[in-house]
Amino acid sequence: MVRSLWTAATGMIAQQLNLDTIANNLSNVNTLGYKTQVNEFKSLLYQSIQTRTTSANGENRPSGAQVGLGVRNSAITSEFREGNLYESSSNTAFAIDGKGFFAVRAADGNTYYTRNGNFNFTLAADGGNMLATAEGYPVLSSTGQPIILPGDYTVSNIVVTADGSLAYPDETGNPQPLGITIGVYQFNNPNGLEKMGDNLFQQTAASGQPLNEATNANLQRSDIIQNYLEGSNVQVADEMVNMIVTQRAYELNSKAIIASDEMLQQANNLRR
Repeated sequence: MVRSLWTAATGMIAQQLNLDTIANNLSNVNTLGYKTQVNEFKSLLYQSIQTRTTSANGENRPSGAQVGLGVRNSAITSEFREGNLYESSSNTAFAIDGKGFFAVRAADGNTYYTRNGNFNFTLAADGGNMLATAEGYPVLSSTGQPIILPGDYTVSNIVVTADGSLAYPDETGNPQPLGITIGVYQFNNPNGLEKMGDNLFQQTAASGQPLNEATNANLQRSDIIQNYLEGSNVQVADEMVNMIVTQRAYELNSKAIIASDEMLQQANNLRR
């Protein structure tokens, strides 16, 4: 019975973490480029009560008896399916149709990756116009450099094609390529990326090195869609159902603790 107390306690702890993940998903339902997170669980050690052997009469027992000792969280994975696309009036709003990520350079000098394409042009150190995130982080090109345009350009006239190439209209109004392409990168294992907050991911040994779509011919290239943003892929109805299931599982584990406590109380009262 003491075993059941601890086993049920691990179930309550696991379901509390599951609810924390669901709450985080719901809180980010309107976060651009957010990816739903899902808890994965695994059983703990098993205690052998009876091994596979023969009975007193020499009969073979086909299986032994093992009692599980509970559950714990094994991973929290992200589902990288695409979210819905929303039209934007901003000329620097970009959505990725595919598996790619934008690359940005943060204030610490490291390169991070994001699906949030809500960018803006800001003044660069040399006076030019630099494409940057809302936090002011430079957006990197396919060559890994910040995207900086001359200061005399009217940034509202910038056109971005599906392959990420920037173009600017000439005297006749026809867009001409500028020789700059917005960088889009893929990973062999996106779930291996480390979440850094602010919709940013960092590469790890588990994710593998970033694969540049502009230079890797083996990749299926993503399309960049201007004047659109990718929303969160959180399904509210699914999260509400998951919340109900989690709450019921938490209640069942708490009832198991109560039942074990009452059984222990009955055992203690046997001498009275």
